[in-house]
Amino acid sequence: MTLKTKITSANAISNLVGVNDRNLLIFKQQLGVSVFIFGDSIVTDASEEMIPLLESIFEVLVKICESKVSLQERDIIYVINLAQNDKLDGLYDLYKNRKKILVNSYGKAVYPKTFNQVRYLDAICDKALVFGVGPAGTGKTYLAVAYAVKELKKGSVKKIVLTRPVVEAGESLGFLPGDLKEKVDPYLIPLYDALYEMLGLETTQTLIEKGVIEIAPLAYMRGRTLENAFIILDEAQNTTTSQMKMFLTRLGFGSKMIVTGDPSQTDLKSNVKSGLNEALKILKEIEDIKIINFERIDVIRHPLVQSILERYESNED
Repeated sequence: MTLKTKITSANAISNLVGVNDRNLLIFKQQLGVSVFIFGDSIVTDASEEMIPLLESIFEVLVKICESKVSLQERDIIYVINLAQNDKLDGLYDLYKNRKKILVNSYGKAVYPKTFNQVRYLDAICDKALVFGVGPAGTGKTYLAVAYAVKELKKGSVKKIVLTRPVVEAGESLGFLPGDLKEKVDPYLIPLYDALYEMLGLETTQTLIEKGVIEIAPLAYMRGRTLENAFIILDEAQNTTTSQMKMFLTRLGFGSKMIVTGDPSQTDLKSNVKSGLNEALKILKEIEDIKIINFERIDVIRHPLVQSILERYESNED
């Protein structure tokens, strides 16, 4: 069956299908239908019942591609998910007007890719303290690090501080080999990875040596006041109530503080309350604090991640 939507330019076709037609293959993975491009036409083997959904999807995809925006597999997944939830309104404007955060060490521009990511970045811009909470793979930490690097390059802050609670997975740090840094660094690898992507390995290491970037366990924040700094607490669901209170009160003048985590994925013992969950309840009414709730629809990792999350949630229910 041929869809009503037509493609008017060869460049738009290239943007739509992606490398080796990978974008079109997503429709088979997500919806169980095949989609092909013949000339200016879009052809599918979908049933009549699914045609309205595909029409709505390709109407917006073609419009985006004809605006010279290149789409990746994750973009196609997001559009399909939005269409299935009847949330396509405003999507064209999201892509057309998206603002570049920075260009990473690979020469690739970093943009917000979902409505909630845009809301998240707007909140970071406007507020001194922002909570980004929701499932893994929604870009909470990645975007916060990107924005931190942007602010550092602009000179808006003098320092970036990245921290995580160290939750010992069945082993005591005291019995692990090596000095304290060697014991703790494995817990902080995701933060290093994000910085390496934004700044490159050598630049990151140089800035760490100079103290311009600090990556440390949460315990290292005690007794400090951090001024003119961009501070990110990752995996905050693994903080205790006292740890979260300690961290939040480190905020100094000229600083921004971002707290990220997934309240449903705590690694704390069953009798220990999550500091993140407590903070979200206690602080939700404060005007100068913004809480952005990400959803499963914002997951922009491999399609299998969404399927895994759905299965686990179904099992828990």
